Amino acid sequence: MFDLKVINSVLGELEEVRGIPRASIVEAIEAALATAYKKEYGKKGQIIRTTFDIHTGETNFFQVKIVVDESRVIFDEDEELKEGDVRVLYNQEHHILLEDARKIKKDAQLDEEVIFPIESKGEYGRIAAQTAKQVIMQKIREAEKTSVVSEFGKREGEIVSGTVQRIERGNIFVDMGRATGLLPYEEQIPSERFSQGERVRAYLYRVEESQRGVFLRLSRSHPKFLEKLFEAEAPELASGAIVIKAIAREAGYRSKIAALAVDTHIDPVGALVGQRGVRVSTVMSELRGEKIDIIEWSPEPKKFIEEALSPAKILDIKINEEEKAATVIVSEDQQSLAIGKGGQNVRLAAKLTGWRIDIQSDRGEELANAEAPVAPEEI
Repeated sequence: MFDLKVINSVLGELEEVRGIPRASIVEAIEAALATAYKKEYGKKGQIIRTTFDIHTGETNFFQVKIVVDESRVIFDEDEELKEGDVRVLYNQEHHILLEDARKIKKDAQLDEEVIFPIESKGEYGRIAAQTAKQVIMQKIREAEKTSVVSEFGKREGEIVSGTVQRIERGNIFVDMGRATGLLPYEEQIPSERFSQGERVRAYLYRVEESQRGVFLRLSRSHPKFLEKLFEAEAPELASGAIVIKAIAREAGYRSKIAALAVDTHIDPVGALVGQRGVRVSTVMSELRGEKIDIIEWSPEPKKFIEEALSPAKILDIKINEEEKAATVIVSEDQQSLAIGKGGQNVRLAAKLTGWRIDIQSDRGEELANAEAPVAPEEI
């Protein structure tokens, strides 16, 4: 019935190229044979199962019956069931009574399956064969989807790369080989433009299954993308000798990173900046020139806020612990640096620290303020 050489060749290719386990395809063949048998020769309510030996081609068919008790079934389909009645209509092709089951298997229990070998049929009609083909294809698709989810699920939270497949309404679809990555417009860096066939790197933040397949949700604006880029450049970060405590990012324009050294012999800022700025320059290049401020994280609010507002020099900081608000005093020549273009510096500092920050002049004038996010952008 089957050309075993062809089948084994196909199974080997599916396993190697598409990552579908051989056992999953054999299972699909067995399910398809059972479906074809039932389509051609089965009766209403029958449960048919098949075993297929990939080495010999031997095929065996079985009928399965569920063990039931007389008290849990009705024998007359015209009998009226009351509300809440859990009994089912007895079907001799689907059910076997407990007393009969124990004649075959002494320790048979309710809801257990009793299996009966049935005669193998050699011929299948066109409709049954078509049904079998559909079952096999469906099982292969399901197995491939499971394989893809397993492969990329392990890479969730990492940087991945692919080729731009197409662009629709600002959303970029990325060819990732065995799956399609989706880089939505809102997850892109505003100033970037990609064209079809171009290579793109992005942060894989979620793996999604749908009826249309597996989609990989990508981002280039996510704070974690920035962290992972630095992880690739700084061995100290990858090894855990330093950690990034918080990131505030306005993708494509400017970011602030707060880093802490676990190993006190290491300068966290210097480790991320690199010798002559080579590490931070590499990351900035990947982000098309996005400016990056790197500061040392501190558990002391005053010190942390002062560092977060760099490169501005601060005269004084007044802290309101209860409201988690800080009033920052700056001299006239430091006002523009503290506030930043369009309020960007103070806004990012508030995001980074999780504190509301009010900027005042040394004469008491209100200059700018920035609200902290509901939750700081901690890593």
